Amino acid sequence: MNSYATPIVPDTSIDDLKALFTCQKAASNANPYPSYEERCGNVEKLLKLTEKHKHDICNVIDKDFGNRSVRETTLSDLFLVIQGAKHARRHLRKWMRPRRVGTSLHSLPATCKVVPQPLGVIGNIAPWNYPYAIALLPAVHALAAGNRMMIKPSEVTVHTTELLGNLVSDNFDEDLLAVVTGGAELGNAFAELPFDHLIFTGSTAVGRKIAQAAAPNLTPVTLELGGKSPAIIDHSYNPAKAVSSILRGKVLNCGQTCIGVDYVFVPTEKLDGFVGDMKKGFTKFFPNLDGNVDYTTIVSDRHYDRLRNLVTDARDKGAKVVTVNPDGGEGNTNNRILPLNIVINPSDDMAVMQEEVFGPVLSIKTYDSLDEVTGYINSHDRPLALYWFGHDRAREKHMLQNTWAGGMCVNETLFHVFQEKLPFGGIGASGMGTHTGKAGFDSFSAHKPVFRQARLNSANLLNPPYSRLTDTLLAVMKKIV
Repeated sequence: MNSYATPIVPDTSIDDLKALFTCQKAASNANPYPSYEERCGNVEKLLKLTEKHKHDICNVIDKDFGNRSVRETTLSDLFLVIQGAKHARRHLRKWMRPRRVGTSLHSLPATCKVVPQPLGVIGNIAPWNYPYAIALLPAVHALAAGNRMMIKPSEVTVHTTELLGNLVSDNFDEDLLAVVTGGAELGNAFAELPFDHLIFTGSTAVGRKIAQAAAPNLTPVTLELGGKSPAIIDHSYNPAKAVSSILRGKVLNCGQTCIGVDYVFVPTEKLDGFVGDMKKGFTKFFPNLDGNVDYTTIVSDRHYDRLRNLVTDARDKGAKVVTVNPDGGEGNTNNRILPLNIVINPSDDMAVMQEEVFGPVLSIKTYDSLDEVTGYINSHDRPLALYWFGHDRAREKHMLQNTWAGGMCVNETLFHVFQEKLPFGGIGASGMGTHTGKAGFDSFSAHKPVFRQARLNSANLLNPPYSRLTDTLLAVMKKIV
């Protein structure tokens, strides 16, 4: 694992935080509807700085994790921002266009339209697991929608936070886009600001606190909260063919991914073969772990210890745990290298089934009927993602219609988050609201309904004093609606 001196990033004071919000609010009021050219220019600026500083971004994220592959950061952090910016640039003019809608028959020949309008100042509390993408992808959509944004990155990824602050301040005026830094105290003060919209990505427990902090101001929130995302292998599917996708959905960023596979349902009779295939697949992905630049390390000692404790708790309570480490042993504490640990048929009293894992610990549960699977999923918090592997379309439809999840992939994992034309978000305990692509533009816009009365109209016939003519008009209106 690489060792670097930790930079000292000064905390933003509460007074400076409030002053910055006031500054952005004043700028929003002074220019409430930025032009297409302004918005497109801001999106272009985010795109160019990402492409120009891609090596610096990869380096600081590697420093923050101890080891993270340049290619993994390119895929999971840089690509999302680049794709999002290019997509917004390509479609922005259409997104901004007022949308004509039909007028009720009784009000013709009046016209109706819906006009997307900037909300104002958006707050973004970003996490440590994808510290660049989750900080700046919402900024792409916020600026495309004509807003201003304040970003509060995680204090865990301090190297990335320092670079992010420098890149933003070097390329944007602070009344348009700004980064503030600090820990929990600043985060609480940030969430209490009267933003026009607040987006938070993180744990469900902290998400509840964010929602409570935003409530006195009636600040609308988008919460992307994660949870325990299941994968289900149907009887109609060869488990060996699911291994690559499930491993990809588990070991990206060493499992430190909100939509990563948390546990897998496997037909009872296929358990042993699936576990064997998972061991082979993991070893093929990573012939060795120690010194392997492709295998991301756990971000901190605290998270490493938490994951080890999940494994220990499961083993102590009677679960069979299979550790898959080509190097042998159970990991390297000094380097925070944690191998894949497969927990077979854990019980619900085990910690591994009670909290989001967020690491390379994968539980496997066996089942005999699909009703067992849907019953289990629906009796727990609604997950951020659900992954179905099967060829039977009727059973796929049953799973789609009888479970709840923020998003779903069929015969794949993770890929729905890379689709700019799909909204991304949670449901229930895994979050609320959506973003990505047009969904992000829409979330950060007020969709103002506009009714334009025609010069010649019959509205005056509904004025008091009411008469039998009024009754006749109301009767006609009821018939034609």
